[in-house]
Amino acid sequence: MTAIARSDDVRRQNRRLVLSVLRRSEKLSRTEITARTGLSPSTVSAITSDLLSDGILRELRDGDATATRRGRPQVALGLNPDAAAVIAVVLSLNALSAALIDYAGDVIVSEQSRLDTLAMSGDEIAASVRAMVGTLVDEATYRDMRVPRIAVAFQGITDAGARTLLWSPITREIDIPLGDALEGAFGIPVTVENDCNMIAVALKAKDPGHYGENFIAVLLSHGLGMGMMVRGELFTGTKSSGGEFGHMNHVPDGALCRCGRRGCIEAYAGNYAIWRAARNLGDDTPPAADIADADMAALAAAARAADGPERRAFHAAGRAIGFGLGSLFAILDPAPVAIVGQGALAFDLIEGPLLEALAKTAGGQHHPIPSFHTDPDEMPLIRAGCAMRALTFVDREIFARGAVSPVAGSGRAVA
Repeated sequence: MTAIARSDDVRRQNRRLVLSVLRRSEKLSRTEITARTGLSPSTVSAITSDLLSDGILRELRDGDATATRRGRPQVALGLNPDAAAVIAVVLSLNALSAALIDYAGDVIVSEQSRLDTLAMSGDEIAASVRAMVGTLVDEATYRDMRVPRIAVAFQGITDAGARTLLWSPITREIDIPLGDALEGAFGIPVTVENDCNMIAVALKAKDPGHYGENFIAVLLSHGLGMGMMVRGELFTGTKSSGGEFGHMNHVPDGALCRCGRRGCIEAYAGNYAIWRAARNLGDDTPPAADIADADMAALAAAARAADGPERRAFHAAGRAIGFGLGSLFAILDPAPVAIVGQGALAFDLIEGPLLEALAKTAGGQHHPIPSFHTDPDEMPLIRAGCAMRALTFVDREIFARGAVSPVAGSGRAVA
């Protein structure tokens, strides 16, 4: 019995390895899979044959085939898009979007809507998410695709174990049990994630050459967030939201933050903070609920055109971020930084003060200054991170075990 159990464990691990390398590549030959996994050719042949038989992989021939230096072309293998689907949901300030994504990671169909999240109750938010997810579950049923996983990303503090939104600046509600609401409606396992963590997951998958074992993603938008990869693993703290960078203190008893406290980095570097300072509204002015991207672009143009309150506001934002990163780098070694979100479009205005502030800290004085890259569109990254998180779960916990029958099927329960 023990020998059988060990054999099953080895087989499961081998399937995980094969699926893992194919998840990172669109297509590979069996020879390439052998090289990348370190498994023997016979083991790779047996595992891939099983995965093909189970409908998890597919052969890519003709123009999609890879060729060896000698002999006939080798048939490439890839993930079968029809093997399963996942649903990725992103809830942000006044916006909800969701997508049905096939097993190969491509979007099948997506939905989006505008919400007044600050005026909605927790039940209303859950109902809106449930309705949109229901539309996608119906689409999966129509296409005869099983959905074994749903991943939801929020801005704010989440509890992954309880699958609950604990606190978010996008709503006045707290402790929203969204995972239970969705799982009860559809019978599909749900994860609730922090949006910045999902950005980090997506960057690692998108550009592993630059975003490798250690890097930091800073979301610079209406608010300020952070996702971190440390030694190749997502840093999640104890409740899945370990990188609350925006709410580290910058100035004790300083400017009013959306969170209700004072002096947070976000209270100087979030869009509402830059807007408040540029308009000389004073640190005690309650943060604006939302500021249009066009208005922030106009503010940045004014800052570039002349030295005035607009430029000083962006410079103050850069200093707040720089001192915050310096404090972080005094604990963790400096690592590449991605500045993501609408605020990345004004990075030219905050970069100089950021680097000056960073150089004045212990984290900036004793280490080389890390590289900074920008990406102004965070939503595709958040969705891609959710999809990767969900698909990796399917790889490791379902298909690696040989479970190919429908799991928590695509048929929907009554919402």
